[in-house]
Amino acid sequence: MTATVKGLLGIEEMGRQEIQAILDRAKDFQYHQHEPVKKFTILQGKMIVNLFFESSTRTRTSFEIAAKRLGADSVSITASGSSVSKGESLVDTLNTLAAMRPSAIVMRHAASGAPHFLARYLEIPIINAGDGTHEHPTQALLDARTILDRRPSLEGLRVAIIGDIAHSRVARSNAHLLSKFGAQVVLCGPPTLLPRELAQLAPNISLSYDMNEAIAGADVIMMLRVQLERQHEVLFPASEYFKFYGLRLEHIEQAKPDVIVMHPGPINRGRELASEVADSQSSVILNQVENGVAVRMAVLERVLQ
Repeated sequence: MTATVKGLLGIEEMGRQEIQAILDRAKDFQYHQHEPVKKFTILQGKMIVNLFFESSTRTRTSFEIAAKRLGADSVSITASGSSVSKGESLVDTLNTLAAMRPSAIVMRHAASGAPHFLARYLEIPIINAGDGTHEHPTQALLDARTILDRRPSLEGLRVAIIGDIAHSRVARSNAHLLSKFGAQVVLCGPPTLLPRELAQLAPNISLSYDMNEAIAGADVIMMLRVQLERQHEVLFPASEYFKFYGLRLEHIEQAKPDVIVMHPGPINRGRELASEVADSQSSVILNQVENGVAVRMAVLERVLQ
């Protein structure tokens, strides 16, 4: 199992039972208002290395907080602060860190498959914090936990994932997870940002280029960031993106009355969604951030115990 021997590499290879166990355990770690933040000694004596070769605020910080709340020590290293910036190879960097005997390495890298490659050579568990355009497993887990805080089940939900699908590891991990639990997933975006082969990920995944069609009757609307840093050519006129694929209040009216609006962050207001939507009662964006800590606590505990 991916979350026991070799860490957590992706949602695609995980079974439904294993995913459910993490989601259930994360509920135990959730913060409740008017109560002090609970700290544990579950991972006392463990050392977590956070190795981030791409910029991150939410993921890196929540992994740091998760480790500390479980009683573990953590060290964070960025690409600019590592010997990679001096020309050292990724394998040599990881072997150097492994020689220091950390308990686990949390890694984000721009190359798709980098954590899987390294996991074949290192005995230390690796947790994938995002690899290129491939997967972001803990984001999908925290998204599922956030939905389940407001719905009894993922089964039968209509989830519209809208935006830069082509470059989104969040979309892929969520599509894998939601389809395993019987949700109907609609991937929507401009033709240049919506590869047709993604419809083959699972039988209950469909594609749409029409935002209104995708949102109609949706239980969940998950907006994605336009990842300009991964686009090496102009794939859609920036000035027209919000007009056709930006979420506005009139779109919300086409969805279910109790629709949930999500975004993995960082938000680009006025490009991916209007401020009125981001700050509305339908938005659970800050709840996603909060659940990031609880889910990553559950992942760290599972991997290291």
